[in-house]
Amino acid sequence: MNRNSVELTANSKLPVQYLSNIPEFDNLYLDMNGIIHQCSHPNDEDVHFRISEEKIFADIFHYLEVLFRIIKPRKVFFMAVDGVAPRAKMNQQRGRRFRSAKEAEDKIKKALDKGEVLPTEARFDSNCITPGTDFMARLQEQLEYFVHNKLSTDKLWQNVRVYLSGHETPGEGEHKIMEFIRSENRKPSHDPNTRHCLYGLDADLMMLGLTSHEPNFSLLREEVRFGGKKNQKRITAPEETTFHLLHLSLMREYIDYEFSELRKHIGSDYDLERIIDDWILMGFLVGNDFIPHLPHLHISHDALPLLYKTYISVLPSLGGYLNENGHLNLRNFEKYLEKLSEVREHCKVLKKNSTLREIIYYNKNIKNRCLVYLCKMLHESFCLQ
Repeated sequence: MNRNSVELTANSKLPVQYLSNIPEFDNLYLDMNGIIHQCSHPNDEDVHFRISEEKIFADIFHYLEVLFRIIKPRKVFFMAVDGVAPRAKMNQQRGRRFRSAKEAEDKIKKALDKGEVLPTEARFDSNCITPGTDFMARLQEQLEYFVHNKLSTDKLWQNVRVYLSGHETPGEGEHKIMEFIRSENRKPSHDPNTRHCLYGLDADLMMLGLTSHEPNFSLLREEVRFGGKKNQKRITAPEETTFHLLHLSLMREYIDYEFSELRKHIGSDYDLERIIDDWILMGFLVGNDFIPHLPHLHISHDALPLLYKTYISVLPSLGGYLNENGHLNLRNFEKYLEKLSEVREHCKVLKKNSTLREIIYYNKNIKNRCLVYLCKMLHESFCLQ
């Protein structure tokens, strides 16, 4: 995929050759929790690592300044910290926090058993990065002071509208950002050519960006390297970091190409915006933070091509789309799941160690499993509401 890489030199100044690679943006949005985690516990594998609260705050402020300098928003700078999550995600969050605490305890015990001498200072507990904790209250206070100071002393900041949505405002950071974008779009003065840039580490930001249907939307994030050593230290200083820009306009073109076969089947009823909405829905069938995934469907075992192939085959007979302007068309969705249950190629998306008995059982029961999934997803959505 065509991406712009932005590398920072050690003296925090952007090299001239990279400035021309960065397009102009009107609005910059920051999903702050990724920055907070990055600056507070960069290497969970190192049980000797210690950091003071003052250093965490200073690193966060420095990170904000660097991101602002990279993008140079012309109109809006929006920072969003995670507030209380929706009910549908709380079980997952609680599980993560218990697991994080248990893993930290096990690592300390393992180090002590080896005879290692650990620092006497208390180790930073990442579980305090939770709405309502004393740490988040102090961070909010410091962020407000930082913003006021920048607005008073920095001319670049004075030329834009600056928003800070803290942990006391309900909702995850990325969802508060999307709500802000939607509210701006409803204003009579909205410019449809507004250029948006969203920074964050969550994988679902691509989905959220596409749901906006904005033609000029890009994602900014650090480079992700796969296959590295588990104990390899993560780069935390933004000066040492390679950032990537992902232009969602390219994603829209690729989705259009992926489902171009539908044009000859549904003709003038082909609507790319509706196709994108259905594509996002299909992506959620393999799981997200709020709803369970379809049983035995795994991305690593070619589940997505199967979902797309089924969609292309069934859509012309539906008389509409799966996602009707933000509302799930249950009749069409049930037909899609029925068609998915008939596809014999689904055997290949089972885990490699599945037995013949498991595959036969799966073939006989996939339709029932899909319908059970539908009921479970609807139940989760009611919990969310």
